[in-house]
Amino acid sequence: MPGHRAPVGRPSLTAPSPTASPPERLRRRLAAGRGSLSRPGGDLRRLPTGLDLRNVRLVEGVRAAFAFGVVILLNIWIQWSPLLTMALAANLACFCDNGGPMRARLRVLTAFSVLGGLLWAGLGLIQPLGLPLVVPVACALIFACSYARVWSVQAQSAGNVLVVVLCIALDRPLNGEQAAVTAVMFAAGGLWATFLALVIWRLHPYRPAHRAVAEVWHNLARLCGDLERLVALPEPDTAAFDGHARGHRRGVRASIETARTMILDLARSRERVSDRTAQALLRLESAEQIFAALIAVGELIDSRPDARRRALAKVFLRRLRPLLVTIARAIRDDVNLDFTRLEHSIARVAEGLTEDPTLARLADRIVGRVRIGAKLSTPEGYRPGGTVTEGGRLDRWTRYVGPLAQNFTLASPNLRHALRASAVAAPALAATLTYAGAFTHWLVMTVVLTMQPFYAATWQRALERIGGTVLGGLVGAVLAYYATSPLAEAGLILVLSIVGFAARQISYGFFVTCLTPLVVLLVELLEPGHSSWEIVAMRGGFTVLGGVIAVASCLVLWPIWEPDQVRQELRRALKAQAGLAEAVLRAPPGEGRETAIAAQSREAGLALNDLEAALSRALQQPRAGSHPEVESALVADATLRRISARLIVLRHAPEAAAPEAEPWRDWITATLAALGADRPVPERPALDRGQSLVRLVSQVDLLVGTLRPGEIRAATMVDGGAPETGRGTDARAGRPVLPS
Repeated sequence: MPGHRAPVGRPSLTAPSPTASPPERLRRRLAAGRGSLSRPGGDLRRLPTGLDLRNVRLVEGVRAAFAFGVVILLNIWIQWSPLLTMALAANLACFCDNGGPMRARLRVLTAFSVLGGLLWAGLGLIQPLGLPLVVPVACALIFACSYARVWSVQAQSAGNVLVVVLCIALDRPLNGEQAAVTAVMFAAGGLWATFLALVIWRLHPYRPAHRAVAEVWHNLARLCGDLERLVALPEPDTAAFDGHARGHRRGVRASIETARTMILDLARSRERVSDRTAQALLRLESAEQIFAALIAVGELIDSRPDARRRALAKVFLRRLRPLLVTIARAIRDDVNLDFTRLEHSIARVAEGLTEDPTLARLADRIVGRVRIGAKLSTPEGYRPGGTVTEGGRLDRWTRYVGPLAQNFTLASPNLRHALRASAVAAPALAATLTYAGAFTHWLVMTVVLTMQPFYAATWQRALERIGGTVLGGLVGAVLAYYATSPLAEAGLILVLSIVGFAARQISYGFFVTCLTPLVVLLVELLEPGHSSWEIVAMRGGFTVLGGVIAVASCLVLWPIWEPDQVRQELRRALKAQAGLAEAVLRAPPGEGRETAIAAQSREAGLALNDLEAALSRALQQPRAGSHPEVESALVADATLRRISARLIVLRHAPEAAAPEAEPWRDWITATLAALGADRPVPERPALDRGQSLVRLVSQVDLLVGTLRPGEIRAATMVDGGAPETGRGTDARAGRPVLPS
C-alpha cells in the first residue's frame, strides 16, 4: 500500500512562461540540446554528457560504504591482510548491483562473488608460468567478460568488474595456500555485500519500477511545457519543432520502454502480477496514451493553424502541465492524492475547446487518461493481482544460450566489441607484465573499460574518463595529504564511497570524478609507501594512454561504419511507419484497429529512436558525419517524425476515412512500404487529396524526394509541376539513402 503522508490536493505549480527573458530562453535551449544518460538531447551532434541530478541515490551510497567500510575497520582492529581482499570484494560487488528484481540480482551477485574469487586465485597460480600462457588465458577471459553484455545490463556490469579483478590478480603470483585464502575471502566479501543488499538492508523492491514510471510522467510534463513554449512563438519554427521531437519524444519513448522492462522483469521474477505491479502497468499505459495524444497536439501546432487554435492549445497545455507534475510527484513519493479536490482541475483542462473539434477530441482523450492516473494514486485505485500474461517466465535455454547464439556473428556489435577488447588487451597485458609496476594494471583496465561497441560511445567514455580522472585525482591527492593515519583514511574512504555510489547514475564523468579520490585513498591504504601525487600521476597517465588506445582501436579493428547502420535503421523506420499508416488509414474501425494502432505506434517510435541513435553516432565518427547518406537521413528522420505525428492526428479525424480519399490512403501506405522494402514507388493518384490528407501527402512527397530524388523528378515531369515538399525544408537531390 502507498505511504501515509498527507494527501496532495489541487496542483499549485504553474507552468513555465514561454515569454521568459532572453538569457532564460538561451539557458533552456542549451539545456535541451545537451542530453544526459536518461534524457537524450535534441541536438544529435552533441554528446549526452549532461548531469541528471534526479538520479542521486544517497541511500544506496550509504549501504555500499557500510558494506566494505565495516570490513576495513575490522582490519584496522585485527590487522589481518586477507580482510582487505574481502573489503575489496564487497566494494566491487556493490558496483555490480544495478537494482531490479531480487532473483536476478541474487544470481548476478552470487556468480560474481564465486567467479571473482576463482579468477583471482587461478590467475595468481599461473602468473609465474610466463607470458605464453598468461596472456592467452587472460585475453580469453576478457573476451568472455566483454561478451557477457549480451545477457543483460547486470551481466554487463559484472563482466566489467571481473575485468578489474583480472587485472588486479595478475599483479603478483600466489602459492596454493594464498590462492585458497584469496578465493575464500573474495567470495566472502562478495556474499557479505549480497547478504547486506538483499536481506539486511533491502531497499523497497517496487521503488525502482515506480521511480521509472514517475520519470515517464515527469518527462510528459517537460514535453507539455516545451509545447507551450512552441505554441507561443509568433510563427511555427521548423528547427524548433525538429529539436522538440528529437529531444522530448525520443526521451519519453525511451523512458516508457525502460519502465516497461523494469515492471515486467519484476512481474516475471515473482511469476504473478501483484496489485502494486498492476498499478504501475496501468499508470504506464495511461502515460503512453497521453504521450501519443500530445504528439498529435504538437502536430496541430506545427501545421500552421489559425491564431484561435494556437490560443486554445496554449491554454490547454498551461492547465495540463501542473496536473502531470502533481501525479508524477505522487508516484515518486508514494503518497495519496485527494481526488475530490483534484477533479475540479482535471475537468477544467478541456473547457472551452468545443470550437476546435480535433483539439477537443485529443484533449478529452488526454483528460481521461490523466483522470485514470490520478485515481491510481488514491487508496481505491489498486487492482487485484494475477498471473504474468506478457512473455511469462523465460526458460534457461532462452535466457542464457539464446542471446549467445544470436550475437555470435561478426554483424553483431557485441561480438565485435568482445573481439576488439581481447585483441587490444593482448599487447597491453604483455607490456604491463613485462615491465611490471604497482600501477601498470590501470592501463589494461582503462583500455577494456573505456572501449564500447560503437566509436561514438567510446569517444564519449574516453573524454569523460580522462576528464574525471584528472579532476578527481587532484582532489584525491589533496585529501590524502591531510589524511595522516589509517583511521582518517578509512573515514574519508567511507565518505567518498557514499558520494561515489550515490552519483553513479548522474553521469559517467561525474561518477569517475567522485570515484578517483576513493581509488587514491584505497591504494594508499592497501599499498603503503607510495606518494599520493605519484598515484595520481600514474593513474592519470595510464588513463590518457588507455583512452587513446581504446578510441584508436575502434577505428582500426573491426570498425562499424555508421552510415551502414544508419541505412539499416532507416529502412526499419520506414517499414514501421508503413505499418502505422496501414493501421491508421486502412484498418476497419473497431477495437482491433485501436490495438493495432497502439502496437504500430510503439514500433514506429522505437524505430525512430534507434535511427536517431545511429545518426548521433555517425555524426561523431570521423568522415561519417558529412556522408551524403547521413545528411539525407537527417532530413528523412525529421520527415518521418512529422508523418508519424500526422497519422496520430488522422486517427482522431473522421474526415480522413471518407471514401473519396481511399486512393490517397492506399498510395501513402504503399509508398512508405516501397521505400522500406527497396521497391519502386507507386504512381500518384490523379485525384484531389482532400483537406485532411494534404499535409501528410506533402510529407510523403518530401520523403520520396529525399530518398529517391530521381523518381520524384520523374513524377514531377509526368504531373507537369513540382510536388509539395513540406514547409521549411526542400527535398534533397543527393545520393539516395536506399539504393533503387
